[in-house]
Amino acid sequence: MPKISEAEFPSGCKSLPEGFWSAVEVWVKKPHVVNKRLCGATETESRDVDSDDLRKLLDNNDDEEEELLQDVFQLLCSGDSPAHTHQKDKPWSSTVRTFIPKVNCYGAKQQKEVVLKDSDRQHATFLPFEEDSAAGRVSLKKCNIYQLRLCSKGCEQWALELHVLTSDGWFSDGVAYPKLPWLSSDLLPKLVRWAAECKSSEFKSTLSLLPVEKYSLTYQRLKEKYKSMVKVWPEVTDPEKFVYEDVAIATYLLVLWAEERAAKSLTDPQSFVDLGCGNGLLVHILTNEGHPGRGIDVRRRRIWDMYGPRTELEEKAITPSESFLFPGTDWLIGNHSDELTPWIPVIAARSSYSCRFFVLPCCFFDFYGKYQRRQCRKSQYKEYIDFIAEVSQVCGFDTEEDCLRIPSTKRVCLVGTSRTYKQSDEAEIDQSRASYIQSRQTSTGAAVQRSGVRKSRDCCHGSAECDDTSGCAWGDGFRPRNGRETVRNCAALPRDVVDGVVLKVAEALLGMSEGTSSGDWNKGGCLSVREVAALLQQETLQLLKNECGGLQTLLKNNHQVFKVEGGTVRIRDWRDGTESRRRPAVPGALKTRLCWFHAHHPQGCPLQEQNCTFAHGPDDLRPSTRPLKKLKKI
Repeated sequence: MPKISEAEFPSGCKSLPEGFWSAVEVWVKKPHVVNKRLCGATETESRDVDSDDLRKLLDNNDDEEEELLQDVFQLLCSGDSPAHTHQKDKPWSSTVRTFIPKVNCYGAKQQKEVVLKDSDRQHATFLPFEEDSAAGRVSLKKCNIYQLRLCSKGCEQWALELHVLTSDGWFSDGVAYPKLPWLSSDLLPKLVRWAAECKSSEFKSTLSLLPVEKYSLTYQRLKEKYKSMVKVWPEVTDPEKFVYEDVAIATYLLVLWAEERAAKSLTDPQSFVDLGCGNGLLVHILTNEGHPGRGIDVRRRRIWDMYGPRTELEEKAITPSESFLFPGTDWLIGNHSDELTPWIPVIAARSSYSCRFFVLPCCFFDFYGKYQRRQCRKSQYKEYIDFIAEVSQVCGFDTEEDCLRIPSTKRVCLVGTSRTYKQSDEAEIDQSRASYIQSRQTSTGAAVQRSGVRKSRDCCHGSAECDDTSGCAWGDGFRPRNGRETVRNCAALPRDVVDGVVLKVAEALLGMSEGTSSGDWNKGGCLSVREVAALLQQETLQLLKNECGGLQTLLKNNHQVFKVEGGTVRIRDWRDGTESRRRPAVPGALKTRLCWFHAHHPQGCPLQEQNCTFAHGPDDLRPSTRPLKKLKKI
């Protein structure tokens, strides 16, 4: 049987042969991590089979099919050695996997294959087949049968080989079956890397709680329906990331809730409240898809005005208390809810016995401040997920963990569904919750006054006359974030401070090119960010320390003057072809900013006025006179 290609493992690889089967398992269960045109795959339960079992599955009493089966058995038994002889009655472990494409291009027909694992020979064989349900026939796709072989080369040298039954006529549809060279160029190197690393994930596999096929179909429908949001996104955040991430989260919740309705024989769509809803897009999608609900956030976003009256969004600071319980709500949602994240299971538990929750943790917060790490053996992210799961369990929830399919590194969610206790035990369980929260408050060292009535600035009812301590006690010490967003990207720094830093750094860089001839434009030298910091006064550095990214952010903000790459700072030369292509000068184009080089460089700007995208003096400024666009409702 022809060998198509071979990939060698690193010398002395210690993870084999176990790592080989770990890599095969990824390819069988998660083909979408390599083949991006797939959404996933479903797999039947594994069972041990022999040649007679395979014949029953695939034989159609057809002479041509019988001949093909003989070729398949020859492929399965090839590569044998005296050290690898079968002693088992059923030598192969068999499963059937069904591909789930991102876009359904097959109609009702499903692409399936039998996966045979031979642990003695270290072979994994893939047998694509077609079913004819009307005729009751199963036929193999001869041209697409392939095998992965782990081969020992001696002296701790291993290789992964790709064999096919026949190299002629390989069928490729570009989705479930890529071109044959793709198996060599893309799949084989990935399998080698996975086998060599042989890492076990800290978390569950993606979409482990949902039927992947339903998720895929729902996601494609919602993506098509809401993709226009990308073009009208009014926020400064990346529209593609945020729109498609919220579409994916909405898809997850819609499929989860549909499964819940089917399991509990419910007819009405579940209601929800999104705590810390941010841009509100998730609320907008869920509402449009028929689920009654609302979103609450401490700060209003510009995009809220575009959703229309059906999408209910409130600007309000949320303080955990009796005033923020939701007894008539089915689900509470915490999507990157930051300081509210550990409180959401508590609020859900105290809202009603039937209230459930979904949280997607991002930033690490405890009940009364930043979360403090306690275990160095876990990643900080895993430790925090375990903490939120612990909170959920203390609150009395059956808690399940899952991974979402979103463009984010923080994609592990926790779902609190049914309770672990009877409703009659609510008072006892709530006492346990209160004790747990108090213990966390002590461990984080929060200084909290526990007098009968809180000061008016802390009171959850916002009144100095408030004497309802029942509503204030259990969230005492919690500080919601400020409703006004603090700008910490150096844009709000005093102008004279920014100009002073830019001038000082530029002078230092220009002073490094003493060998420049009189005719050459001085491009200056190069300094590391650390060396640049040494040029500045301590007072200025302290001011920059309060900004996100500090000095490096300030320098990058002034990209007209500086080029910051790999921790080094240079003067930007706009004569460089890459720079001019990035921001080409167009005749008659607007010039809204003055050219720093024209005003401050000893030799002026290296470009002529008509070729520079910045204004050479006030007379060259050409600001926009177009009125601002009004936000359209969507």
